[in-house]
Amino acid sequence: MTKTNHLNQWKRKEELAERLLPLAGSLYRDFGVSVYVSGKSLLQLSPAEIIEAHRQARELWQEELDIADSLVVMETIRDLRPASARVDIARLVGHYRGEDNAGSLEDYTKQVLADIAGKNGDNGGDPQDVILYGFGRIGRLMARVLIDKTGGGDRCRLRAVVVRPGVAGDLKKRASLLQYDSVHGEFPGTVEVIEEEDALIVNGNYIQFIRASSPEEIDYTKYDIKDAIVVDNTGVFRDREGLSRHLE
Repeated sequence: MTKTNHLNQWKRKEELAERLLPLAGSLYRDFGVSVYVSGKSLLQLSPAEIIEAHRQARELWQEELDIADSLVVMETIRDLRPASARVDIARLVGHYRGEDNAGSLEDYTKQVLADIAGKNGDNGGDPQDVILYGFGRIGRLMARVLIDKTGGGDRCRLRAVVVRPGVAGDLKKRASLLQYDSVHGEFPGTVEVIEEEDALIVNGNYIQFIRASSPEEIDYTKYDIKDAIVVDNTGVFRDREGLSRHLE
């Protein structure tokens, strides 16, 4: 292959990768479908990173995933108008190749996703409310994960964060620590501070901050939060008795 051919091949891959990006966005927004390639969400990748993710499929299936195949799968998913889900295209296409299917990749995708077809983003009910008790480094990383997964087939939604009563203006500092991490880098999104409501809006998620010195003094129903999962990441309560205080 000549030097020119290498460049032309790259440009072709880049063009296809760029076509995947708006599809990934519309699948996520319209149907709650999160699309992955080799375990990486397409929503967070640049065209070059998408190409690399397709190359990494060789680690699973001994050959590179063709970006054109990903385009076929994603267009088919869009046309199915499915329920919310998480789909790893590398695995789907790998199984298609491994099973020596006589039919097309489009037909195989329809067959695999038949149970969720035509459900227009329905995920079977309202999302599960989640509360983070504590907002140290572990809490902030947990918040990143929950925010990243909101709406894409994951039925958990971060509603509130409990912190100790602080000083005036500490919400801005907490927002900055969420947005910039010295190890994990910058948060891929927007963080808006609503000081008068003691809340953050992160990638469209309204997150209430609740000030309390102990679990017993909090009434979550005041914030329209019911039957929530409380994730204690303070390290203060380490046994059944201590953690049970969140249930009182």
